[in-house]
Amino acid sequence: MPEGHSVRRLARQFDDVFGGRQLAVSSPQGRFAAGAALLDGHTLVSADAHGKHLFLRFDHGVVLHVHLGLYGAWSFGGDSSFAGASSIGAPRRVGERETPAEAYDAGGSYAGPPPPVGAVRVRLASAHGWADLRGATTCAAITAAEAEAVSARLGPDPLRNLRGDAGRFEARLRGRKTPLAALLMDQAVIAGVGNVYRAEVLFRRRLDPWLPGSAVEAAAARRLWREVSVLMNDGVEDGRIITTPARYWSGPGVDPGQRQALKSAEYPSGADAHFVYKREGLPCRLCRTTVLLAELAGRKLYWCPSCQA
Repeated sequence: MPEGHSVRRLARQFDDVFGGRQLAVSSPQGRFAAGAALLDGHTLVSADAHGKHLFLRFDHGVVLHVHLGLYGAWSFGGDSSFAGASSIGAPRRVGERETPAEAYDAGGSYAGPPPPVGAVRVRLASAHGWADLRGATTCAAITAAEAEAVSARLGPDPLRNLRGDAGRFEARLRGRKTPLAALLMDQAVIAGVGNVYRAEVLFRRRLDPWLPGSAVEAAAARRLWREVSVLMNDGVEDGRIITTPARYWSGPGVDPGQRQALKSAEYPSGADAHFVYKREGLPCRLCRTTVLLAELAGRKLYWCPSCQA
């Protein structure tokens, strides 16, 4: 399932390529025909994200609410003025690599979007490009009040990091006896964290994934919040999840201070990008203890039993 940084990138891309533009909205698959009719011909005012939820707001007050779930993805394309990733969402390989959308009109003449391929739930099209949604868990045209109600049910989002969010996270975390590893995946506790960030942030903070939330000290909870915020903001900029410093990457090291100048080809391979995620049975990068794998709440959990004791 795409994690919060991917959905934040989606919101940013929609703002960049469709913001302020009148859109043709359709449902080639037919399942969203009524919702598409409500949005067709209206202008996209803004796009934002809260955790794993995307909200596209139109000029007449209707909001397109999308949750990609396990299998949802957006694909994009357009003319030479259309910039952005070609696709964002699941299914993804580890590392969540993205590639730029290729212009369909190298010569300058754009004939419009191609015929839809597969079960396209909704298509958004402007004069210069298009976006197709497939496989989403949620795709609904809702009111602004309903969108606010969705956000109200969610925990604080580290990528928003609004005033008071760290305290809200601390209170929700420390108010439960549930293991930390489960709480970080609870979207009512913290919005946007998925399996990769869960494993990596707990390792980086040297926290036992089985420790009850109520046993975490207040200062440790605040540090955990800051760590998640930093890593997820890096993910927004990088377009993938990288939690290891450059000294752990294969090949010549890159000064971590130059991260913003890196090209995607210079980023680490999937095998080098994480400390514990998908590394079960391998030695811990720090202490050489074997990384373990267990199942918690139906999801795979990776951790080092020595560093995270």
